[in-house]
Amino acid sequence: MNIAVNPVAPLPADQVLTFLLQAGALLGTALLLGRLARRVNLPAIVGELLAGVLLGPSVLGALGVWHGPSPDQMHLLDAAGQIGVLLLVGLSGFELDLRLVRTRGATAARISLGGLLLPLALGVAAGFVIPLSLLSGGADRPVVALFLGVAMCVSAIPVIAKTLLDMNLLHRNVGQLTLTASVIDDVFGWLLLSVVSAMATTGLRAGTVLTSVLEIAAVLLVAAFVLRPVARTVLRRGPSIAPVTVIILLGAAATQALHIEAVFGAFVCGVVISSVLPRPESLAPLRTVVLTVLAPLYFALAGLRMDLTALGDPRIALTATAILVLAIAGKFVGAGVGASLSGLNRWEALACGAGMNARGVIEVIVAMTGLRLGVLNGAAYTVIVLVAIVTSLMAPPLLRKSMDRVEHTAEEQMRLNWPSAPETKTEIP
Repeated sequence: MNIAVNPVAPLPADQVLTFLLQAGALLGTALLLGRLARRVNLPAIVGELLAGVLLGPSVLGALGVWHGPSPDQMHLLDAAGQIGVLLLVGLSGFELDLRLVRTRGATAARISLGGLLLPLALGVAAGFVIPLSLLSGGADRPVVALFLGVAMCVSAIPVIAKTLLDMNLLHRNVGQLTLTASVIDDVFGWLLLSVVSAMATTGLRAGTVLTSVLEIAAVLLVAAFVLRPVARTVLRRGPSIAPVTVIILLGAAATQALHIEAVFGAFVCGVVISSVLPRPESLAPLRTVVLTVLAPLYFALAGLRMDLTALGDPRIALTATAILVLAIAGKFVGAGVGASLSGLNRWEALACGAGMNARGVIEVIVAMTGLRLGVLNGAAYTVIVLVAIVTSLMAPPLLRKSMDRVEHTAEEQMRLNWPSAPETKTEIP
């Protein structure tokens, strides 16, 4: 009996050529503009997103020069970008300093709670008020509203950490509290994103929410009691890059199979890896490839999906303004109130709000997830990515203004002089 199967035909040569040209053009433009952004003291992600904006419908498309990749080519680019974002999120989980959370958890939790709940509530309220046609192409309003709330409540550990490091504020008490509070925010943000994504996939039912919560709890238990000892054994036997990559990708696949977002699995695996990796410096080559190749390509693709010409519609422009104002006010007021209740003065509270207001990488990932699931339409996606850019740009000047009015303490000076000062886990753009 003949059991041979015909092999799958490879991509035609012309499609391979098109893919290589498009990937090279996107990546080259992203790297160039990312470097220019750094030179003017802006986060690299701003330039990388701008690369996609320039090459997409907002500029070249509006001029009629190029209308972007075909759907098939976009899927190829997305596949490469998806690998990049999963590894980026895994590295972000690796940045989680559990010791810092334990030592400053109570104060940071109060700051985090305010910076989490108020933007979440404002986002959900806005989702129920704004016309659904401006936000989604067909998802249920409660799911859209919850998704908008999640998008507005997240912070970006990578952007915050890099900003604090660049401004020499990571050793300051406010810097430590801001980073710890953003860690707590992001953990809950990934949890909420997973629940809302499951609701978008399987429908809005009480059973769906309960099932998602139980599945997330199961994932955390398996990560702590099964994955952690396995990872410790594997990572002690030799070079770390390949096994770390495999762990992150398989962890992402596991949560995706449970209808929980793959990025949540990648983040959890990153946290597990950070707790057992004997030589963190062994991941330097992986970090370099992700940060200089895969992540810029992903963010250029994110920018490619933005259509700023949609803001020419007064309704969309008004919606964008309202969402931006609510997002900023929610973080500043929420984190500021939490900081004040913890005994911080107004300038320290302002600094906490400014730091946690930076959404950067994480909000772009949330927006891409919403677009992929059909929860957000193109206009809403553009608005949310704009919020990520604007809030990331706001952080440095506001932090500088507020921290100039906060006196240095002896504890901060001692921390600055520590040989193991926590300045090595902050390289994600």
